[in-house]
Amino acid sequence: MSDGRAPDIAALSFEDALAELEKIVRDLETGQAKLDDAIAAYERGAALKRHCEAKLRDAQAKVDRIVTGPDGQNRLEPAELD
Repeated sequence: MSDGRAPDIAALSFEDALAELEKIVRDLETGQAKLDDAIAAYERGAALKRHCEAKLRDAQAKVDRIVTGPDGQNRLEPAELD
């Protein structure tokens, strides 16, 4: 950001949010940040984590399939991502 402000988390893609979260973790692991800065970074990291988890849940829902069972009833079958 050219004005020094962090981007709005809701506007970040999964990949951008994850990259920022990884940077925050690396920075916090050094222990070099002032306490207030470390707390702010931790809070942003927690918000980024929640954002990434929501993006993953959304992706999971998109790859789940609707299948018709032997009884003719439709049901949602979770995607096997492992």
